[in-house]
Amino acid sequence: MISPLWPALACFALYAFGYFVYAKFLAVHIHRLDPNRVTPAHALRDDVDYVPTNRFVLFGHHYASITGLAPMLGPAVAVIWGWVPAMLWVALGAVFVGCVHDFSALVVSMRAEGQSIGKVAEGVIGQRAKMLFLALIFFGVSLAMGVFVYIIAILFTTGVDFDPTNLAAATTSFPSAVLPSGSLMVVAMIMGFLLYKKNFPLGPTTAVGFVVMLMTVWLGIQWPTLGLDRSAWPTRTGWTWILLAYAFLASVLPVWSLLQARDFLNSLLLYLGLAASYVGLFVLRPTFAAPAFNAHPEGAPPMFPFVFIVIACGAASGFHSLVSSGTTAKQINRETDARFIAYGGMIGESLLGLLAVLACTAGFESGGAWHAAYADWGTIQAGLANKLGAFIQGSSRFIAALGVDRDLATAFIAVVVVSFALTTLDSATRLLRFNVSEIGAAVRIRIFGNRFVATTIAVAAICFFAFYKIHDAKAGIDKPAGLALWTLFGTTNQLLAGLTLMVVSLYLRQRGRNPLYTAIPMAFMLTSTFFALIKNLLDFWRKEQKLLLVVGAALLAIAIGIVIAGVQVYFRRDRYDSDVITFAND
Repeated sequence: MISPLWPALACFALYAFGYFVYAKFLAVHIHRLDPNRVTPAHALRDDVDYVPTNRFVLFGHHYASITGLAPMLGPAVAVIWGWVPAMLWVALGAVFVGCVHDFSALVVSMRAEGQSIGKVAEGVIGQRAKMLFLALIFFGVSLAMGVFVYIIAILFTTGVDFDPTNLAAATTSFPSAVLPSGSLMVVAMIMGFLLYKKNFPLGPTTAVGFVVMLMTVWLGIQWPTLGLDRSAWPTRTGWTWILLAYAFLASVLPVWSLLQARDFLNSLLLYLGLAASYVGLFVLRPTFAAPAFNAHPEGAPPMFPFVFIVIACGAASGFHSLVSSGTTAKQINRETDARFIAYGGMIGESLLGLLAVLACTAGFESGGAWHAAYADWGTIQAGLANKLGAFIQGSSRFIAALGVDRDLATAFIAVVVVSFALTTLDSATRLLRFNVSEIGAAVRIRIFGNRFVATTIAVAAICFFAFYKIHDAKAGIDKPAGLALWTLFGTTNQLLAGLTLMVVSLYLRQRGRNPLYTAIPMAFMLTSTFFALIKNLLDFWRKEQKLLLVVGAALLAIAIGIVIAGVQVYFRRDRYDSDVITFAND
């Protein structure tokens, strides 16, 4: 039997090649980054959204913003097809598709005054493409964050598997993560004030904040429900409303006051978690409990293309183009920082996806335990939170091999999971606010430009999907959409990635550069995603899931419209003459 250590080392080598060889080639010969060109953070500085930022701080903010539940949850589900296909896509997909996508989206946005990818699409293709992009982004982000809120709320509850004397036994209930997560927000706001208003030095301020954050992890174990009785602890519905209120607040605050410092601290937390988990893996030297291939799991959709769709952000994610172009491009200090921040950030996310594959295959103590957890597609559909529990339990098993108490290891990984889910939630709500404002500008509804109004609309859309349920005709009950929404999110997410690569490819072609490095990944993403979207539509039709059928059909129509517009521009061959966006002279 192959040891998990050898495939992990092969993936590390691939990541090194990607960053030091392939990304350098793209930076120098394709995107032609110039350290002397003025970036939007300087040219349009307003200290709210446009803020020149230290590249290590911005890397942390970018990394934390793109790294939510998806790179853990997607691979944790996809290993039902075996560890080989999941691991191959996580590593190869990241290096040649996901990292290229994130890097390229950041570059074209930097050259377009830090505008969103939808606005960039208008400058490259035209007005119709922009409107279609904005509609696609609105659906995709609202849906994804609705799923995130739903799952985080479950993790925060005190379910039947919660035992305060044995936290390591939990599979879905991790209320011990509440105190550290809430404390992190307070620490981040204090750090933001000290760094940006009092000019405190970054190093000592970060060190103190990080130590305080680690202390709260231990405190969370001592008081997992903050001293409250189980009956007084908020329910899943209660936590859903609390999370939505937090998303609203984080969206309207200046970026320096919460998001930057919080994301930077979160990134340090994840670095520690990744390092400890991987070192523990090499110390423990486990074996794979899962099969290498499981081509036809009972009730599951076909491996191709759904292994790509389900893994989503663990390898390639259209959502990342929104982060790259929505917030990061407005804060980057020098153009040459883009390779480190975007390409490097996606490698970091892929490392988390790789850990999820290992934790959910080699983290089980026996093959029987794995087969019980992944018996069929219906078992997964019954509880997405259980799959995050598998990731938490597998990773904590690796860390426990270093001599760390298992309860502490479990609580620590639970905080990592929840913190990154919350970080993506607040960043995504902000991005959705930008999206609503751009829609308002396009249709001339000026009030949508108000950040409080736009955020209210964004949170309302997230709220809808967080509470959305599907009617089970066989059981005669309504149940949370769960996996159906996740696969629809995965399809939308990969579709956005393919369309973003199309915009970048046209941008490069219009400037006389070789677009193959983005066009080949684009063709693969669009082909596999169209196939998956059609398969989803047929399933929604068969199961009479009318709302999902309408949303899916609308997404397919939007994608076809953007592709047709792109093909027309491709054959026109000239540079689109836009009077609504100014590209840097590149």
